[in-house]
Amino acid sequence: MAWYVYLARCADSSLYCGIAVDVAARIAAHDAGTGARYTRGRGPLTVVLVRRCRDKGMALRLEYAIKQLTRSEKQALATEPQRIATIARRVARRRTAEAAA
Repeated sequence: MAWYVYLARCADSSLYCGIAVDVAARIAAHDAGTGARYTRGRGPLTVVLVRRCRDKGMALRLEYAIKQLTRSEKQALATEPQRIATIARRVARRRTAEAAA
């Protein structure tokens, strides 16, 4: 089953990163007020980036890496989605190195 990492812009211009199997359903949940606490009262959300991951573990690691970025780095990621490939490669390399150790 494929998992997705998404970056969404809230109505207050902040960015929220999350994971889901069905991004459209997850965004609908956020907009309905039943999603993450952070997004309640900040809707509607607009998806600015979606990245497919091979499994939930990879999606969680990529989400964590994105959440560690500064606000300006997240803004750059939202405007230049190709940057996600670099972050995903870095996360995958880290996972491979941990498995080899």
